[in-house]
Amino acid sequence: MDWSLDMESHSWGQNLHEVNATIPVPPGTKSRFIVCEMKKDHLKVGLKGEKLIIDGELFEAVKVDKCFWSLEDNTAVCVLMTKGKHKWWNSLLKGGPEVDIQKAEPEPCEFSDWDSESKSAVEKMVFEQRQKRLGLPTSNQIKSQQVFEQFMAENPNMNFFGAKFMSTHCQVVNKMYRTMNVTD
Repeated sequence: MDWSLDMESHSWGQNLHEVNATIPVPPGTKSRFIVCEMKKDHLKVGLKGEKLIIDGELFEAVKVDKCFWSLEDNTAVCVLMTKGKHKWWNSLLKGGPEVDIQKAEPEPCEFSDWDSESKSAVEKMVFEQRQKRLGLPTSNQIKSQQVFEQFMAENPNMNFFGAKFMSTHCQVVNKMYRTMNVTD
């Protein structure tokens, strides 16, 4: 694990894909005495008949079907949880002690391993930067242009020549309209 925190009742660590927690139990503990319940956003770990050692809302959601626990050397419960989103957690449980994730060093990973939300955000940023670098309209400007073109098509008798628009997105559209009128 790349980032971890040791606490009195347990320790936990993480990388971008997984979180693990290690909870010490009395030596000789058998697995049948372990209580471990993992839900999408909640974790309970302890011994049957005793107060739970961990019982709280996870910092972020996990993929329950990709989580498991084991009893190591009859002295510790090890819980491995696959993160719902590939991002650093500030703490294992909401409201728990936090680690400084600003000091976390990103691990190398393939773009194909990223979640769809992260991929979309990066692809949009790359597109926007490319458009600006080439002096082409951004996605917002393209959308404004499409809306304006639709409005013009629905209102063919309106004259927009020389109209002043409040939005900078419409400046591109206004230039395009003037070019269309000059050549028509």
